Amino acid sequence: MRVIDSHTGGEPTRVVVAGMPDIPGDTAAEKRTNLEKQADWIRTSLTLEPRGAPWMVGAAIFQPANPDSEATVVFFNNRGYLGMCGHGLIGVVATLAYLGRISVGEHHFETPAGDVMAQLHPDDSVSLANVPSYRYREGVEFDVPNFGTVQGDIAYGGNWFFLTHVETWQSWTTERLCEYASRILETLSTLKICGAEQAEIDHVEISGPPTDPNKAHSRNFVLCPGQQYDRSPCGTGTSAKVACLASAGELSPGEIYRQESVTGSIFNASFQMQGKKLIPEIRGHANILADVKIVFEESDCRRYGLDPSSVKSGAPST
Repeated sequence: MRVIDSHTGGEPTRVVVAGMPDIPGDTAAEKRTNLEKQADWIRTSLTLEPRGAPWMVGAAIFQPANPDSEATVVFFNNRGYLGMCGHGLIGVVATLAYLGRISVGEHHFETPAGDVMAQLHPDDSVSLANVPSYRYREGVEFDVPNFGTVQGDIAYGGNWFFLTHVETWQSWTTERLCEYASRILETLSTLKICGAEQAEIDHVEISGPPTDPNKAHSRNFVLCPGQQYDRSPCGTGTSAKVACLASAGELSPGEIYRQESVTGSIFNASFQMQGKKLIPEIRGHANILADVKIVFEESDCRRYGLDPSSVKSGAPST
């Protein structure tokens, strides 16, 4: 198996470019379901230790259903599978450019959350026209054990988010931010607070003042499924943020909103309206880290990850 590793603003993406087994499915959503059912060993092998790491995000690329699309992409991490991944798709575009499969211009991709347009620019940056995003609920308030009352919005940007603001969070340690976000997720689950159609809210976005107001509008901390925080400003999280700002009348179509990450990297974000649908646009940059051949030694009982119980199906004998 061959993978290309990249990072987008500090957040890694590991793209499988050769050696994937045949996964049936006519749509990206069907591909995701069948990948989980038939070959979950790929996810565990690439994202779990010892070969992976808890913060690793993987991407499997397939032939698209629509011949006008570049590829079908399924994203996964140490916990499971994602509907969309903004930083990950920027990494996929950088990977395909590195391989010489695409050039500067527009390229369409199919994801389980919907179709996404990506544009590769001459400076190697990538802009995404994400799936339609929206604020589902505003001003949701509840008590979080050991932290007190929290108030925030629920929004969709390709994944479901609870977004809140803490003016002083930059004085907090990463461990405290992780604990706070984890407690928010636990409380949402306990109180059965969900997204549309009872969708699980599995991301928390905490925003605060930027490091430099001349360079960004806000800085965020995003806790992802699997209890790891995003090193990038988070593409789907920034999309959800833009949707909330637009709904509140604080951002106009085409106006640039600069979102800083916990590591200091920045996405430029804006939105356009297509009828009644809000389409976020995210621009960032990915760098290639490694071009790797993955080896599965039969003598290695940990070749599919340190947690063998998580390998649900389909693992080959060698």
